[in-house]
Amino acid sequence: MSAAKTERATAGQALVRFLRSQYVERDGRETQFFAGVWGIFGHGNLAGIGQALRENPDLRYYQSRNEQAMVHAAAAFAKMSNRLRAFACTTSIGPGATNMVTAAAGATISRLPVLLLPGDIFARRNVAPVLQQLESPASQEISVNDCFRPISRYWDRISRPEQLITALPEAMRVLASPAETGAVTLALPQDVQAEAFDYPAALFQRRAWHIPRTRPDAGQLRRAAEMVRGSRRPLIIAGGGAVYSEAGGAMASFARATGIPVGETQAGKGALPFDHPQNLGGIGVTGTRAANVIAQEADLVIAIGTRLTDFTTASKTAFQDPGVRFLAINVAEMDAHKHAALPVVADAREALGELLDALAGYRVSDEYTGRIAAVREEWAAEVDRIYGKRHGPPLSQGEVIGAVNAAAGPRDVVVCASGSLPGDLHKLWRTRDAKGYQLEYGYSCMGYEIAGGLGVKMAAPDRDVYVMVGDGAYLMMSAEIVTSIQEGYKLVIVLLDNHGFSSIGGLSRSLGSGGFGTQYRFRNKQTGQLDGEVLPVDFVANAKSLGAHAVRAVTYDDLCAALEEARQQERTAVIVVEVDPEERVPAYESWWDVAVAEASAMESVQKARAEYEEARKKERYYL
Repeated sequence: MSAAKTERATAGQALVRFLRSQYVERDGRETQFFAGVWGIFGHGNLAGIGQALRENPDLRYYQSRNEQAMVHAAAAFAKMSNRLRAFACTTSIGPGATNMVTAAAGATISRLPVLLLPGDIFARRNVAPVLQQLESPASQEISVNDCFRPISRYWDRISRPEQLITALPEAMRVLASPAETGAVTLALPQDVQAEAFDYPAALFQRRAWHIPRTRPDAGQLRRAAEMVRGSRRPLIIAGGGAVYSEAGGAMASFARATGIPVGETQAGKGALPFDHPQNLGGIGVTGTRAANVIAQEADLVIAIGTRLTDFTTASKTAFQDPGVRFLAINVAEMDAHKHAALPVVADAREALGELLDALAGYRVSDEYTGRIAAVREEWAAEVDRIYGKRHGPPLSQGEVIGAVNAAAGPRDVVVCASGSLPGDLHKLWRTRDAKGYQLEYGYSCMGYEIAGGLGVKMAAPDRDVYVMVGDGAYLMMSAEIVTSIQEGYKLVIVLLDNHGFSSIGGLSRSLGSGGFGTQYRFRNKQTGQLDGEVLPVDFVANAKSLGAHAVRAVTYDDLCAALEEARQQERTAVIVVEVDPEERVPAYESWWDVAVAEASAMESVQKARAEYEEARKKERYYL
């Protein structure tokens, strides 16, 4: 028997060659999985992965300005691609690696595939401690990359070059799994990256990973149909899984045939177009009055592809029918069992199709149909009212959202992540396309917005991408404007300047703390607090300095003109518009559990605590 063919390569070269040969296949469509590698080079990866990328230009290298930002961009790209494509992200050891931790957590929480390749300390140890090494008196095995263990769906340290032979297929197994995907970390000691080994040639051959559409168990499907038939006021909650499985068409048919209304999570918004007769819009803490009123009355909640977080369940207060029951369709068994639901562990598209067949002839009552139509009509009028305000200047945030919504085309995309904007967008944005609304709300990470918009644009270069970002998040991370210009990916960035942290400021006031520490103001020499004059930050000048086209809009007409001007630009454009932080979109029939101090000398806090204790009485266990 002849020996298997081998090819000599460094660990870095072997890794790059493997990545460029990986494909995924779903529904007979095959796609190259890795679109490239984001990276910032340092001593921990320059001579290993850096050198390998230099000699393998067909796996494109992208240069970021911040390690956290590049993981955000990678996660947004994967999300826009329905998790069928991904990026790898490489860094040096130490601060370059730990800068990725925040965004890695976000990818895992939101179930988005990202491959992290941080450099690591020397495996041979003889020169330790090396620059940027964290020493431990308990073990020489620990490095800062151990921080990635709890936030990675798969974690491994490659201490010998041949370990890649078994580690890389395991990494791909997790990345390509609809149920298990998230951040995958391969910690790569800098000496090992440069070491050579005779790898099996088969490791570098093209491989397509089949992404299955798991079909529901027949018994569970039968029970699910019985639950629906036995309900009087059923409600669907559409989560991100409905979008990732491309179940929009199946959900539209299911809802129209049965008459069952649909509320959308942040990740699930767009599963139905806003004007579908069963679409009630966003649900939960940031939801519409239409969805939240129907949720309170529902006797059956059908959760499709959602994790049922506290924002969706209004901290377990959303569903008030005494006998409410839950039916969950999810590829992840853990999520399917939440709220003591009847678990249907299956692909959303497949399950909806089969459940509709099992419900042949079923439809909700005419009374319930009329109720749904009435609350939808009321909500449409409320959105029109908010969009039609001519407040200020400064403008209201709702007006700005309305102007951007009107300017965006049917297939264009809005991107956001943090502050009060996600809540208002969830309520107000009229989504016309399944991929037209890209909110990172699993982690709601400040600074995601511009990097995330870049990732979305890279996944969908034929769509215009509107990034809506508050001044706080912009100041945290705006440097990927430079990357968007470098790579020729145009973004339209609408920067809402409310002189501070508007969302937390409002929350602070609702808890009796008066917005303490949430405004961008000079320190007052008389009071010693940050309650002096407003900080004079020139965001237009800042954006121009990064290479963007930038303008300031003051009035509503200014904003509309600026949006049209931005649409005509060939490079990233930034529109700065001041908004009134006191002119807020209301909360609609919903509540969020944020603990209020139980003991305080402040009367406002005492009042807020009393209201909090009363609201908590609506919280329920679903057993």
